[in-house]
Amino acid sequence: MASKRDYYEVLGVPRTSSKDEIKDAYRKLALQYHPDRNKSPDAEEKFKELSEAYAVLSDDEKRATYDQLGHAGFDQRYTTEDIFRGTDFESILRDLGFGFGFSDLFSSFFGGRDFEAREERGRDIGVELAIKLEDAAKGVEKEIEIVRTEVCDVCRGSGASPGTSARTCPKCDGSGRVQNVRRSGFGTFVRVVPCPTCGGSGRLIDSPCRNCGGSGILRKRRRIAVKIPVGIDTGNQIRLQGEGDAAPHGGTSGDLYVVIRVVPHPEFSREGDDLFYSLIIGFPQAALGAAVDVPTLDGTMKMEIHAGTQPGQVLRVHGKGMPRFGGYGRGDLLVRVDVAVPDKLNSQQRALLEQLAKELDQPVKPKIRRIRF
Repeated sequence: MASKRDYYEVLGVPRTSSKDEIKDAYRKLALQYHPDRNKSPDAEEKFKELSEAYAVLSDDEKRATYDQLGHAGFDQRYTTEDIFRGTDFESILRDLGFGFGFSDLFSSFFGGRDFEAREERGRDIGVELAIKLEDAAKGVEKEIEIVRTEVCDVCRGSGASPGTSARTCPKCDGSGRVQNVRRSGFGTFVRVVPCPTCGGSGRLIDSPCRNCGGSGILRKRRRIAVKIPVGIDTGNQIRLQGEGDAAPHGGTSGDLYVVIRVVPHPEFSREGDDLFYSLIIGFPQAALGAAVDVPTLDGTMKMEIHAGTQPGQVLRVHGKGMPRFGGYGRGDLLVRVDVAVPDKLNSQQRALLEQLAKELDQPVKPKIRRIRF
């Protein structure tokens, strides 16, 4: 496919659909476009597109990543093999009356390549990093501590004792893969699987390294510097490529994903790029107007309270919110005005308020009608 369509559009479901609704949509479309039933030229490509959409939207983690990052960010994190791995297509196809395996079918789609087979790669690591709202507003560099696997410094990742080396596996001739041939009513399929003799490494070690036990990797504690971009919010992820677990036998290292959590601020609440602040003033200030101090992320500013400001009124200060993550400009600061009512009055204060109530024709002691039962 030249360009990917939105996965929800492919399955014809809204973004709020449940997993059962997504599964029902896939079953209906898979029955319609399965290559064994639909012989049109584009059926095979359509079925592959449907299956890819279902593999993503039926998995909570993949779906959340797709909803947050879209195709561009999602495709950077997941390969085609990652997308299909772990999805139970077999039972769905059997229920629809197709008797061959999904992996066999997709072997033909991918030109005979088994989508389960992939280069050995280190595990991705995910950690949570709690930061202050001020850190998210300015952008800072934080240091985190992780435990990960790293290349053994004695054997340099070979897994063999110093002075020795691994030998080529005779079963797979060093490829790490062997072929299984399977014949079914759909055709003949060649499936590539890890070599059972060498475990997929393509090598056999007769004298394992004592430091790492022949694996070529060791677990170590490491401190990593993380640059926090301005405007980041809770749930956003920072990907550090190659900072995850090292892969045995010289494979590609995994990635480190830092999930951000912005801790609650004592004064501000946040919604997107906007900040909210609750300002408490006295009745005279609300009635007569006043200039009051209001905190912002850049320091204290003067705000004018106009005469007659009502409790609950929200005043907007443009450009005093959070910087926009990955964009330009800033959100706004919204100040909600609350009026404090004194709970204790001396005789002079009470007399003044009673006089004011009289002037405003707002009696302090309204007449109460007695209700007889």
